Amino acid sequence: MVYRESFKVESRHRAVSFHDVTDEVKEIVKKSGVKEGIVVVYSHHTTCSVITQECAFDMSMTGLETLQQDLVNCFEEWIPTCRTEGMYLHPGHEALVFAEEHGEDNFGCHNTDAHLRSSIIGRNVTIVIEDGEADLGEFGRVHFIDWDQTRGRKRTIQVMVMGE
Repeated sequence: MVYRESFKVESRHRAVSFHDVTDEVKEIVKKSGVKEGIVVVYSHHTTCSVITQECAFDMSMTGLETLQQDLVNCFEEWIPTCRTEGMYLHPGHEALVFAEEHGEDNFGCHNTDAHLRSSIIGRNVTIVIEDGEADLGEFGRVHFIDWDQTRGRKRTIQVMVMGE
């Protein structure tokens, strides 16, 4: 059996956005009726990631959980946020022309850091379903991350449940 559903979240403007989507994923697993199998939580957005992580309980001054802020801080050292044109090779002339033809502004194209971060973390997670529930362990949560800080926007999270 295969069951598929999607839902949307709104990302923040000028900041990395984390969305705890655990409850939505659990509800979709429940609606699927699958008792034993897997659930895949996926983003087709190339500047976004999906991870499982525990709740950190404490909040940073930016409004993120401290563990989330630590991840952002690590990436800021490894892959700094694009703040000036030419900081990264991408986007080049051809990419900017393509983007303009498709309604994208110049600033919005300078999100190379988000593409690199997403390619390292990945855009999906697979979770085992046992006895009709996503097996996230005692503290596990599912988080959707939008690394793109060029603007806020609606993002789609796709969930596919497979099993019996």
